Amino acid sequence: MERQQGYKIAILILSSIIIIETILLIHLWLSRPRKIPKIPLVRGKIAIVIDDWGYNLNNLYFLDEIKYPLTVSILPNLGYSKIIASALKKQGAEIILHLPLEPHEKFRLEQNTILTSMDEETIRNIVTQDLDDIHYAGGVSNHMGSKATEDRRTMGIIFRELKKRNLFFLDSLVSARSICFSLAKSMHLGFARRDIFLDNKEEAGYIRGQLHKLKARARVYGRAIGIGHDHKITLEVLKEVMPELEKEGYQFVFVSELVK
Repeated sequence: MERQQGYKIAILILSSIIIIETILLIHLWLSRPRKIPKIPLVRGKIAIVIDDWGYNLNNLYFLDEIKYPLTVSILPNLGYSKIIASALKKQGAEIILHLPLEPHEKFRLEQNTILTSMDEETIRNIVTQDLDDIHYAGGVSNHMGSKATEDRRTMGIIFRELKKRNLFFLDSLVSARSICFSLAKSMHLGFARRDIFLDNKEEAGYIRGQLHKLKARARVYGRAIGIGHDHKITLEVLKEVMPELEKEGYQFVFVSELVK
């Protein structure tokens, strides 16, 4: 009898130990460190605009090698304008019309450059013809235009035409006296403006430096717009540097995504 009682006590003790160990194991399992999925940190959004397409096809192939969103600004009425617009539409690039506007400087002007001395009908006709030539355009930027972008009457005529078509305006900001921002705001027109010119010097080191300035601006303000041109060296540097900036947490977007 005593032996049976001893067995019962032993079994009870063992059972208690097993229960306690089981409870401890469950507790350890539930309290184990869990891996929290890392949420990618976007340090800032960057839009790259490449101006002055339409003169030739020399660098068209390069755009297909840059696997990031690019906004391409095409001049109207040039020999290759429509071919480039069609090709880039198929590649998925964002297309805008690069509208020639009057500068203060005495540069050689593009065909049908809009002048501040033109009457309203002439200006409207040029805008319409140019948009018909680049009919994939989702917006418009100014080519030159240091004088025109300071003139409220001229830009008001242009902006009314853009608003009819639900197009945005990108101010290349070639004049510190540009009235485009305040005018677009008063007209409730979609608007953006350039932060950094990338290739005022066609040198790889300079362009890299400008891209790092653009990155710094995006980090501070959350967004930045850089404008380069249809130069081989510009595209080569972009192809090299854009993946580096992406690894650092910067997101490349079309300029339309930064329009306010």
